[in-house]
Amino acid sequence: MNSKLTKVQEKALCSQLGHVNLRLLYKASIHGFTGAAFHQRCDNQGPTVSVGYNASGFIFGGYTSKPFDQSGQYRQDDQAFLFSFSGGKIIKHQVTQSAYAVKMTSNSGPYFGEALALMNGSQATVYSSPGNYYNFDAAELHGNNLQLTECEVYQVEENKDLENPWRIIVWESKKRKALMDSIRSYKPQINSVSQARVLLIGPVGAGKSSFFNSINSVFRGHVTSQAIAGSSGTSLTTQFRSYSVKDGRDGKPLPLILCDSMGLEENQGAGLDVDDISNILKGHVPDRYRFNPSVPLDAEAQGYRKSPGLKDRVHCVVYTIDSCKVSIMPAKLEEKLSIVRKKVNLLGIPQMVLLTKVDEACPTAAEDLRNIYKSSYIESKAKEVSARLGVPLSCVVPVKNYSKELELDDSCDILLLSAIIQMLRFADNYFDEVSDQFSDLKTCD
Repeated sequence: MNSKLTKVQEKALCSQLGHVNLRLLYKASIHGFTGAAFHQRCDNQGPTVSVGYNASGFIFGGYTSKPFDQSGQYRQDDQAFLFSFSGGKIIKHQVTQSAYAVKMTSNSGPYFGEALALMNGSQATVYSSPGNYYNFDAAELHGNNLQLTECEVYQVEENKDLENPWRIIVWESKKRKALMDSIRSYKPQINSVSQARVLLIGPVGAGKSSFFNSINSVFRGHVTSQAIAGSSGTSLTTQFRSYSVKDGRDGKPLPLILCDSMGLEENQGAGLDVDDISNILKGHVPDRYRFNPSVPLDAEAQGYRKSPGLKDRVHCVVYTIDSCKVSIMPAKLEEKLSIVRKKVNLLGIPQMVLLTKVDEACPTAAEDLRNIYKSSYIESKAKEVSARLGVPLSCVVPVKNYSKELELDDSCDILLLSAIIQMLRFADNYFDEVSDQFSDLKTCD
């Protein structure tokens, strides 16, 4: 479910409630404009914020610290209040008689005193009676438009950002330099391979191309945009690209190639074809090959590598997943990723996940990226994507790509470079397996 509240509005509400997060429990357009649907999802959920929307553009509602139920009784709550928005600013109306703050009625949505009820009588309407335990101006609160276009209820959760981070990372600028030096000096363990090849796979808009641009930016010393990236409903990447990152504008290539592919889409015949992924993994697909979602690569296609060497194969697969969309990943897309995972597993290629756009998903991380491993929300998203994709939590790495910035940031760079280090370690695991297989064959001979 997507929240209809903007980040500014959500932040304004949270500022009235302390150090909290809002978690969407109920959305009338999805679950139904009925008291039964509301109570099924919202009863006994602790403190909540209820929000109504009307066609006149008004956003209004109420907060209660008491859990909803269907007892038919009033609940005392001296913390309850009604609110509306004027732009991003919140206008608040505190309860005047706390003994009648909230009415627990079964045939309605959230019911505040006798002053305001959302989904009154299990209809997409508002009951409004200013002065009954809450004082407000009806025209100011909802514009006298009592027809609801949407109703949402959010659970108010204490922000349990951890004092002890869930993963240790050093944020000093000398760490950034050490990571860059480590990447520069990396050398694959197999003599026939000079660069580790990492394939980026993920849904449209998750940040595959932006990740390459961000890594390129770090080593160029300024924000770059070599790979096509941006926002679109379909993949902006239509070719298979093998990007070699240079150490500076005129520097030598780093021992790393980032392979960018067309975005995965949930529908058949759209986005990257799963059969094309097999050909990429095995090294058959040439650089700049243009994908055709309806027809996978044929062995007779121009540039097709019929006998790829180890240097042409993929040595590590990285799934890029938007942290804002983990919980709403379409089932068909999840099925596609599962099929891809099985193909990768059969080839013995290590896999990891880049959890992107962490600053958009978590206000704590947006304020300061160094909070990313103190954020319980980011930790929960990492655990969720770990479970949904079937990879260990240790293989999930949160990052922030450069998107709107004009200048580099040390904290952002450290996250990006740390992700590259993990990819190179995983590639080493692949080379270890290849070496072991070669040794076994020699032993048999």
